[in-house]
Amino acid sequence: MDLVSNKEYLSWYKEVKSQIQNAQVKAVLAANKELIVFYYTLGGIIFEKIESSAWGDKALTQLANDLKNEFPNLKGFSRTNLYYIRQFYTYFNNIIVPQLEGQNKNKEIVPQSGGQLVKQLVCQLPWGHIKVIISKIKSPNEMMFYVNEIIENHWSRDTFELQLKSNLYQRQGKAITNFSTTLPAPQSDLAKQTIKDPYLFDFVTLSEPYVERDIENQLVNHISKFLLELGKGFAFMGRQYHLEIAENDYYLDLLFYHVKLKAYVVVELKNTKFIPEYAGKMNFYLSAVDSLVKGTDDNPTIGILLCRDKNNLEAEFALRGINKPMGISEFQFTEVVPDNLKSDLPTIEELERGLNLGNED
Repeated sequence: MDLVSNKEYLSWYKEVKSQIQNAQVKAVLAANKELIVFYYTLGGIIFEKIESSAWGDKALTQLANDLKNEFPNLKGFSRTNLYYIRQFYTYFNNIIVPQLEGQNKNKEIVPQSGGQLVKQLVCQLPWGHIKVIISKIKSPNEMMFYVNEIIENHWSRDTFELQLKSNLYQRQGKAITNFSTTLPAPQSDLAKQTIKDPYLFDFVTLSEPYVERDIENQLVNHISKFLLELGKGFAFMGRQYHLEIAENDYYLDLLFYHVKLKAYVVVELKNTKFIPEYAGKMNFYLSAVDSLVKGTDDNPTIGILLCRDKNNLEAEFALRGINKPMGISEFQFTEVVPDNLKSDLPTIEELERGLNLGNED
């Protein structure tokens, strides 16, 4: 069927052209929210017409050519982008909006449909992020999780795709913790969602055999990637953080401050399977930080035990009766360098000079 001379197509094309003109696309392109809402509307027009006609996808090709001739200086109307615009509409028009726990605590308007969701929330995302969502995410709950994370953390598209590839949704809030009995709500909920399991340190480059200090050094060396994996809100305070207790010296592997939790966070690395004794040692460290470091306005210090492996039931038993908030997670890393290249890795002294950590030991 030749659409160029088809009266029905020409009438429909005139409607599409009118929509673009009425939306003042040149201005719309400068305002992301208006552009995304416009794409959703245009996607509905395209979807409904193609569904009710016998044209098929060749209508997208013809429409793209006609729009290019009509609006030569406007981008965004290629056949590929028109395909995504149609998919954008079908994705959110058919989605059942999940009512997530805590979504309405601040009395904001909760979307009741996919269209409302686009106008209230999704329109805050760049178009490139939306194309990734509709191409790779099927679950409404997972979609909502990433939409909120992108908005809250201002993720670039590369960072979003990295977090998606690492299965952040499946890992977030999955650690074994005792937060529900050691922290008041809503801090306990926020703390639980802050910790993931497992942590993926795929930026660490080590060869076996390696020790905990090697891992710690690498995490500090790649501190920006380490902080990205930890999540938003962590501020790095130091490695091998020194505490003096009863004239004895103790050193915390890594110390952070979480700005949303308003609490210090002690991270201990164990290059072994979790054993209950680790929880007792962490409880000791948390008591020490609460007494020697924590300010009067800070919330109780939180501990994160990172182990190479753990038995969840054993971890749960280990946390029973402990009155300090802590979580237990596994960590993984996959990249390995040959032994003959290990000497090229920076030394502890080089790391300290590069990060201006000083002589914390």
